[in-house]
This record gives sequence, C-alpha cells and structure tokens, in this order.
Amino acid sequence: MGIKKLADALTLASYAGLDLVLMSGSSTPAVGKIMDYNKYRYEKQKKVKEQQKKQRENMKELKEFRLTVKIDVGDFETRKRNAQDYLSKGHKVKGSIRFKGREMAHTELGADVLNRFAEALKDYADIEQKPVLEGRTMAIILAPKAKK
Repeated sequence: MGIKKLADALTLASYAGLDLVLMSGSSTPAVGKIMDYNKYRYEKQKKVKEQQKKQRENMKELKEFRLTVKIDVGDFETRKRNAQDYLSKGHKVKGSIRFKGREMAHTELGADVLNRFAEALKDYADIEQKPVLEGRTMAIILAPKAKK
C-alpha cells in the first residue's frame, strides 16, 4: 500500500477489521502489515510444530535392554516384546549382558543369549553390531529393518 503514517495505517486496519502488525521495526521506514494476527500466530505455531516433528523423526534413539546369562523364559519374552515395539517405531535396540563373578569364565553363554535375542527379533531387526565383550559387559546392537 506504500508508505503511510501510523494513524492512517491504524485506521485502514480498523476499517478492514484486521490488525496492524509490525513486521520489521529496524528498517527505515518501519514495515507493517495489515492482517489477522491470531491467524498468523496460529499458522506460525503450526509450522514450528511440524519442524519439531520432522526433527524428532531424524533423531532416533538407542534403547538398551539388559539381559542376564540365567534369564528366564518369561523375562526374555517380555524384553523381546518391548524391544519389538521399540524397533517398530524405528529406534535402535541394544541388548546387553553384565557378567557377575564366575560368569566371566563362560562368556559364550552370554553370547548365546544375545544371539537368541537377535534371532527372536529377526523379523523386525538386522544385526548392526555382533556381540562384543567390553570389560564385564557384552552387547549387541540391532537396527530396525528398512521398510520396502
């Protein structure tokens, strides 16, 4: 609409039933816009929420599930089911076993449990990192299968 005085701009906005919004106050002359401010704010919030949603999709998490060498069937099934839910959401899963005392002499039993865990989840995940012993902890990392 060109350069207007503040009073004239306010009058035009009130006739239109809209708001006069300052878009850039630092420029000379200041730039204002006649619009529905509530609608503008709503659309801006919607854009911010959409950007945050896309950012969350890109930031997948790594969830750790602790197993033991002497894990029972029920506990194993519960951890498998929870890992399966997490994998279906697109997150990575880390299965880990912490060896206590004399269990360190039989780390192959821990590797068997982790391989059984990976085998139980083979429909949902691929092995990203095979079972690796680091100190007293053995871990396996599973990544969700790529969707076709």
